Amino acid sequence: MGQDDLHAVLAKLPSTDGIEDLLVGHSTSDDAAVLRISGDQAIAQTVDFFTPIVDDPYLFGSIAAANSISDIYAMGATPILGLAIAEFPTDVLPLEVLQEILRGGAEKAAEAGFPVAGGHTIIDDIPKYGLAVTGVVSVDKIVRNSTAKAGDTLILTKPIGNGILVSAYRGLSRRTLRRSDPPNMDEAIRWMTMLNRDAARVMTEIGVNAATDITGYGLIGHLLEVCVGSRVGAEVSASAVPVLKGAREYLARGFRPAGTLRNEESFRSRVDVRVDESEFTLMCDAQTSGGLLMSVPPEKLAAIEQRFRQGGLFYATIGKVTARSGAITLIR
Repeated sequence: MGQDDLHAVLAKLPSTDGIEDLLVGHSTSDDAAVLRISGDQAIAQTVDFFTPIVDDPYLFGSIAAANSISDIYAMGATPILGLAIAEFPTDVLPLEVLQEILRGGAEKAAEAGFPVAGGHTIIDDIPKYGLAVTGVVSVDKIVRNSTAKAGDTLILTKPIGNGILVSAYRGLSRRTLRRSDPPNMDEAIRWMTMLNRDAARVMTEIGVNAATDITGYGLIGHLLEVCVGSRVGAEVSASAVPVLKGAREYLARGFRPAGTLRNEESFRSRVDVRVDESEFTLMCDAQTSGGLLMSVPPEKLAAIEQRFRQGGLFYATIGKVTARSGAITLIR
């Protein structure tokens, strides 16, 4: 669902403000809800599921699980338990396909250190899969998306562009007569199945002012949530944002998912675009299992970068937080 439509729906629901021990609700569009359970201990909970973006059912399960778990990491929490959500056309596809989807998700959860202990299934025309994930976090270690400060540096931990590549792969793979081959998806799949665990560990040990993960609303959309919630602005250098190989090429050929188009239309009026429109579209590309976006205070930037380098972890410095509330400037 588009960001504006979701906000319109949530605005008409009962407010969660003032509920005892609810530390993070939906008012700031954060990645997970957080509830204090005792003293300085809290639980973080999230849920996410979607339709297949790759043909291999095992990889689909693995990607969907990594995507769900990422919300817990973005909050600074440690995942401890998962429940599976699956919708499956039992009269169309063999049950072995569902088994492989569930196996992919369960093994990715095991990699993250927790079991998928149950779940719920229904029959539906189109397969869907994801996880509800519970994590634990100390109250003083919660990382919110609404606490960025002017002067922070923005760090991104995965390249963007997988939405465009998935769109191109789907479009070209299904054409009987095609003038070019679909993109090689190996690199995109490697990133989508990669847990954000190690980057999150650095984030929580060193400390940041705010963070979120980049998923369906793209880099621009999730950064806007940070800016609005924190009452700050941001300046992003498009040339500094890491992009998957081939994404710009296939974008130029017209491949982009519906979510990316919806993001582009929804966010255009809120961004001062000083680059080509194609770059703005790329920054709005709807991601699956994207990286963490961290808002790092100046006094901790060197330590964070050093830890990333020492651990062989990928990161890119893509911009800065400004005092211009709710506004993003996209420069070259």
